[in-house]
Amino acid sequence: MFSGRLNRYLLEEILPFLFAGLAVTILLLLLGALQAIIAPLLAKGANPALVAKLVALQLPDAVARGLPIALLFATLLGLSRLSADSEIKAMQAGGISPTKLFGPVMGLGLAVTLLSFAVGETLTPRAKVQSLSVQREIVLDNPRVAGLGVAGGKALVLRDAFGRAISIASVEPGGELRGLSIATLRNGDVAREIITAQRGRLSAGSNVLELFDGQRITYQNEKPSTVLSFERGTLPVQDLQASFEGGDELKPVYLPLRDLWQKVREYKAQNINAPQEFTALQRKFAEPFAALCMAFFAAALAIFSFRSNLNIGLVWVLLLTFLYYATWSVFRVMGENGALSPLLSAWTPDALYVVAGAALLWVAARR
Repeated sequence: MFSGRLNRYLLEEILPFLFAGLAVTILLLLLGALQAIIAPLLAKGANPALVAKLVALQLPDAVARGLPIALLFATLLGLSRLSADSEIKAMQAGGISPTKLFGPVMGLGLAVTLLSFAVGETLTPRAKVQSLSVQREIVLDNPRVAGLGVAGGKALVLRDAFGRAISIASVEPGGELRGLSIATLRNGDVAREIITAQRGRLSAGSNVLELFDGQRITYQNEKPSTVLSFERGTLPVQDLQASFEGGDELKPVYLPLRDLWQKVREYKAQNINAPQEFTALQRKFAEPFAALCMAFFAAALAIFSFRSNLNIGLVWVLLLTFLYYATWSVFRVMGENGALSPLLSAWTPDALYVVAGAALLWVAARR
């Protein structure tokens, strides 16, 4: 009976902090990801509705990454309040070991792990693809956003689902495209055909790119095989995307697991060193699993603080929560740059909390 009441009490104590922590974490992640984008976009006259849509499409990724961090904050704060309110003493007086905390806390950690993984595999990839399409809409709606047509401005490069790279020198008022170069690549780097056009147009909502005054060159064994000039032509496109971050395609971690796994297998079979893809595959599992590791650490810390007569205040809760984000950021960069093995870079932040939790339990058992 007491155990059931404890479970309900834990959920009532932790869940509000979980929702509040998730809201704050999402806000911070969104600001961190978009602080260098939102203000410049609006300053250059980007459509506010499109910018708002771009921000909304970042939410699934923020939720997937924020859930484990919010859980750590919620369990640390909730269990510290449990200890401060002498609920653990009442548990002992009722003949129930404080280790009973592990059951409900780890159960909540498992639920958050599964939810984080599900969001990261279903909603996040779709949202990221759509966000790249929205970025393309923003650029074509207002060319000043990408500096097109401005002295010293760089050409805009778009990508579509057929593996084409579409370079645009400038966008004129009314949406007319100038200086187009469209390369269809074989095996990701060898050109199969290149289409150039002086002018072009992509109507809103259309999947057909109109081209005017151009030339089409096909290649065989990296040498031109056919050359065709045309006055007007149409080119079907699909999922045309742009990126403000300097890349023109999805980051590996945002690919669906099946696609990423296939890519990694191909790279390994060809002995290609691709640290970003290898690290991304490990992150697919390590980041959601962090919620379970953090639940273990929080329960261990609660038991240690009770037996040591310590009270974990809000400042320590915030520091311990920030510590995960800091270590995750550092090890992720090291893994993606090849300075650390993908396995270590993805799983070290989780392992640190498991080891720390085990150490706290060992010390608590000796008191």
